[in-house]
Amino acid sequence: MTIAEQITTKIEAGLTPTFFEIENESHKHAGPSTTSHFRLVIVSTEFEGTRLIARHRKVNALLADELANDIHALALHTFTSDEWQKRGESAKQSPNCAGG
Repeated sequence: MTIAEQITTKIEAGLTPTFFEIENESHKHAGPSTTSHFRLVIVSTEFEGTRLIARHRKVNALLADELANDIHALALHTFTSDEWQKRGESAKQSPNCAGG
């Protein structure tokens, strides 16, 4: 199972998202080619009534093993259904890596 598949399996089981998108952004980062930079857009009722930091902690807890071993960068965009609709069902794209 790939890292992306592991992430998808854990997010879907742990947060039951109404919308989930995973993007491998490794190509945007300087250095050797890897599969270690990801962008996640997650819309879930699990985020209702929680602050942004609590949402990110939930995701980080679900992906603790991957964060410890495989993931170098993780861009999180976490929304409730209402927030997602108000944003026009879109999230910002990550910038290209400025590092060398």
